[in-house]
Amino acid sequence: MTAPPNVAPRPRTIVTADPELDDLNSMIRLLLFSNEVEIEGLVYASSRFHWRGDGAGTEFFLPGREYDAPQTSWRWAPGERFIDDAVDAYAEVYDNLVVHDPRYPDPSHLRSLIREGNVDFEGDISSESPGSRLIADALLDDRPGPLHLQLWAGPSTVARALLSIEERFADTADWERIRAEVSAKAVITKFASQDATYDEYIAPTWPGIRVIEVATLAWGYMARKTVPARDQHLLGARWMRDNVTSVGPLGALYRVWGDGRQMVPGDVTDYFHLSGVSADDLRAQGYQVWMDPQPAGEWISEGDTTNMLNLLAPGLRAHEHPSYGGWGGRYVRTDEGADTWGLADAAFRPGGAEWADGAPAGDEGSVVRWFAHAQADFAARLRWSVTPRFEDADHHPTLTIEQGVDLEVVAGSDTRLSVVVGGPGGAHAQVGWWIHREAGTCTADVVLEPAEGSEVTVRVPGDARPGDTIHVVAEASDPRTPLPLHAYQRVILTVAAG
Repeated sequence: MTAPPNVAPRPRTIVTADPELDDLNSMIRLLLFSNEVEIEGLVYASSRFHWRGDGAGTEFFLPGREYDAPQTSWRWAPGERFIDDAVDAYAEVYDNLVVHDPRYPDPSHLRSLIREGNVDFEGDISSESPGSRLIADALLDDRPGPLHLQLWAGPSTVARALLSIEERFADTADWERIRAEVSAKAVITKFASQDATYDEYIAPTWPGIRVIEVATLAWGYMARKTVPARDQHLLGARWMRDNVTSVGPLGALYRVWGDGRQMVPGDVTDYFHLSGVSADDLRAQGYQVWMDPQPAGEWISEGDTTNMLNLLAPGLRAHEHPSYGGWGGRYVRTDEGADTWGLADAAFRPGGAEWADGAPAGDEGSVVRWFAHAQADFAARLRWSVTPRFEDADHHPTLTIEQGVDLEVVAGSDTRLSVVVGGPGGAHAQVGWWIHREAGTCTADVVLEPAEGSEVTVRVPGDARPGDTIHVVAEASDPRTPLPLHAYQRVILTVAAG
């Protein structure tokens, strides 16, 4: 969706990913949304679940892992190139995508951003890698932050980048300044700590970095446990076939149950390529069965997609602060560190830890409320990838708030907001307004009148406190389309001092 004029520039991001099928699926989604973010690195990385080995036959073993004897590599195919494969498929459809948004990056540019990170062994930060150097250079450049570092794999490549910065500056007079600047610039999102380098190095040495724990069930292998009943069809074989796997080279690359492919041939933990067999049958074949098999063609996983989702819908502004909430959920402070955040209503707790507020595990409602919107958007972009004429595809409306998106208001007053709906998807779009109460700090009863149309009056109660924030969201879509594309614009009202 083209960013409205009153939305900040696109977020900068670097992705580190390991060769699991969910990372491949997430990579396909990222490339289809690469017009909405500024990708600055696509880095092969290791984790406790995937590492390449050094190619010299060195045996590696850590107790408590899936492997019960020393290994020379673990779940890493020779010549692994899943990121390159995804970019190659993107290159096949680039000429179509750029018709629908000229901001899509050239495939040659994306290829120039691919690096190999610290992949030899789990948690190995003993030496630099091309990927760690790319990350360190981006953290030290003169461009302003934030720089969103997405950890779809283990933290080791990012840890090595930070260690290199420390080694370069620790004995200089600039060290404390450099550490403060890098800490203010970096934003780490991670799906759990898939190796020990976060706990052992990043957290104690770089405590000022904002770290957002994005582990969820909602976009992963266990999505069926949290996606609401009304949206379960979006995981089904028919929807996936009609909207994803049959739609061009990127759709064909996307992994679904029973597609006959394994990331690493012979991997006893990867049975997703099989269909028509029971869990008992799989165990009899030697597989380690950790989730029930599903019918052929159904959704498997995009477990790491929550790393990126809050960067992708610009009008929601969710990337500006973890507490705002967006497609990837809303986050609350944890007691793990000075600036650490976890999903407010998480059903999945990495390591069994509780968040700072002690809230019980939730239903991930702040994530799954957006699931259908995100899937419709994904399907539309896949359709763009095979549609060479702009007018033959659906597009988003654009929303511009005439008064601006950050306003000061007075307690007891009325504030009028008006929206201009434009773009090719705006001609028949319907606009609604709502208050994202969980994101704001105002506990008093704010009223919107009316809740639909191009103008709304926000009635700020007299007992609103100075400094309180009220988050008002304008949302538009065209109900005539089979998969409506949504556009949003969040306005943040701050109650003025008396």
